Amino acid sequence: MLTRTSFVPGEKRLLGRFWQSASGYWRGPTAWVAWALVLGLIVNVILQLLTQYGLNFWNRDFFNAIGRRDQAELLYQTYRFLPLAAASIALTVFSVWARMTLQRSWREWLSNRLYDDWLGRSHLVKAGPLAGHHEAPEYRIAEDARVATDLPIDLVTGLLQSLLTIGTFIGVLWSVGGNLQVHLDGIDFTIPGYLVLAVIAYAALLAIGIWLTAGHLTRVIEENKRMEAELRAIGTHVRESGEGKIVSEDRPNGRHALVSALKAVIAIWRIYCWQLMRMTLVTYTSLLITPVIGLLLCLPKYLVDAMTLGEVVQASAAFVVVQTAFNWFTDNYAKLAEWTASANRVAELLLALDEDQAIQV
Repeated sequence: MLTRTSFVPGEKRLLGRFWQSASGYWRGPTAWVAWALVLGLIVNVILQLLTQYGLNFWNRDFFNAIGRRDQAELLYQTYRFLPLAAASIALTVFSVWARMTLQRSWREWLSNRLYDDWLGRSHLVKAGPLAGHHEAPEYRIAEDARVATDLPIDLVTGLLQSLLTIGTFIGVLWSVGGNLQVHLDGIDFTIPGYLVLAVIAYAALLAIGIWLTAGHLTRVIEENKRMEAELRAIGTHVRESGEGKIVSEDRPNGRHALVSALKAVIAIWRIYCWQLMRMTLVTYTSLLITPVIGLLLCLPKYLVDAMTLGEVVQASAAFVVVQTAFNWFTDNYAKLAEWTASANRVAELLLALDEDQAIQV
């Protein structure tokens, strides 16, 4: 006879079990819709990148015209900006539609499968609760399945955009920034592609800073979700006991159970808050100083007339774009942690349903 176990599987096993079920959306009758939307998103990312590339060179030409006080050129650049701006706006709006349509479709598919497996248990009421039932299977399907299907679309789309951006704008930094001649204590040396080296080093420092300040965020978010779900489940249990829908020996202690669960939620929320505060300190500081760093790095060449004003603005903008792309992991660390936590919780439900089915067999 098989018996239920209470161990918590490793994260690798949990994520493997999640993808085993969730990836069915990309293989069955819904595959053509899924892949058509994916193709649309990829084309959209490429077109957005080309538009951004055009705007980067527009910045150079526009500020060069300002430096020359060329009114005719400024008027021409104004007209040139309009189609670029219109294209950028249209592509951004289409991206929202494509992403949310894909997310909604995938969530609907996965949620239906989870509801079928959960509600399809033989003699649902008599079968008894699943392992970890205090964490509310219905909450995992309604909330965690949403997060587990929403965030991968956002993350993968952002990652693709970041990789293509790095490949494109690294060339801009290298060609516009060129080499930097340094004179130090009578020694002359050259730093080739100094803007590229600077942006790589800067992004690496930020990634290390995020890892040091928020390295345990996944576990904290997962524990927060578990505590929130347990509080909801206890509240439902107390309400149903009070309404006489179920008979519970713990009915007189309902208030005590709710207070204890609420204290646990507040405690883990406080830890979660400190994790986010430390991470925000790093990311927001970077947001403020990155444009300034880009300008300061260009300043030595501008002062010796090795760069025009337009090239300074172009290189500085490219520096910000490349740094943002390199920091995809840094900027999305919290989302990665939240997705991992939700995917793990969905996988735990799937494993519990697997085990329940094996016991009944």
